[in-house]
Amino acid sequence: MAETPDPFAHHPDLRDKIEDPAVATFYRNFSVATLFADKPDHHWVLEVRHGDETREALRRAALAGHPGGDLRVFGYGSLMWNPAFHFAEVRWATLAGHARRFILKDVFGGRGTREAPSLMAALDGGLLCDGLAFRIAQKDIETEILWRRVCVAPLQAPTFLADHAAGAIQPDLSFDQQVHLIATGTGFLGSSRDNLASIVAHVAALDIHDEDCAALLAEVDRRLAGSN
Repeated sequence: MAETPDPFAHHPDLRDKIEDPAVATFYRNFSVATLFADKPDHHWVLEVRHGDETREALRRAALAGHPGGDLRVFGYGSLMWNPAFHFAEVRWATLAGHARRFILKDVFGGRGTREAPSLMAALDGGLLCDGLAFRIAQKDIETEILWRRVCVAPLQAPTFLADHAAGAIQPDLSFDQQVHLIATGTGFLGSSRDNLASIVAHVAALDIHDEDCAALLAEVDRRLAGSN
């Protein structure tokens, strides 16, 4: 049997910075129904989120243009260090015309609530976004995992973009509004501030520089320090 190529051959220093999907099981087993099953105060979320049939239709439509063979996915957030799928190759990549922005409003309980919303990262228009490109071998393509996790994708499926038609996307938030929502939002998965700090720390560990996110975290921490 031929030896399996090393997925980290191009960037061996990433080997210990990306979680093994065989060990990191949260996103592999993730589903909205399971996540909220023991949280009766949040069961309303199940009524407004995509059902399995809708999500599967979106997945099939998004992949309709895929010619077959290996699939490449661009990661800009937690996908970079916790992809949850098996990949054949990973490389640093830059996506022009887009940026990592905190414009996804969470009111569903994870990082924020309807009373105190939070913000999470989304991929939106901008100058450029540094991230990681994963190549998934045809035999290992597990796109159901990606759609359960993110659900929205462009037609060529290289990455997952912010949908400005979705009410949760708030592209016109000012910097001050972003700071306020991140400083005050919290939920059963933790605080919005800690989510931002995790992204800043992880992208730095991956040798990716995001000055906007770092500046946002610095101002959030300054605001929180001043309120204590």
